[in-house]
Amino acid sequence: MYYSFDIETHSRTEFIDVTGKVENAVRGAKVKAGYCLVYVPHTTAAVTVNENADAAVSRDIIAELNKIVPFNDDY
Repeated sequence: MYYSFDIETHSRTEFIDVTGKVENAVRGAKVKAGYCLVYVPHTTAAVTVNENADAAVSRDIIAELNKIVPFNDDY
């Protein structure tokens, strides 16, 4: 079974909570047990798991990624 959905981004770097969309897809599959694979096929995007309890965590991760891999570096 395969479900897909599109996400619209608004910034070069951001976190988007897709929990509701994934829950709806799983619910719509009407399975009793199984696995759910969440992936993004784009080369410059990623899926992360974050409890989303504190918005500062996402901001901190983005800040650290920008230090490690600066956007305007000479790649």
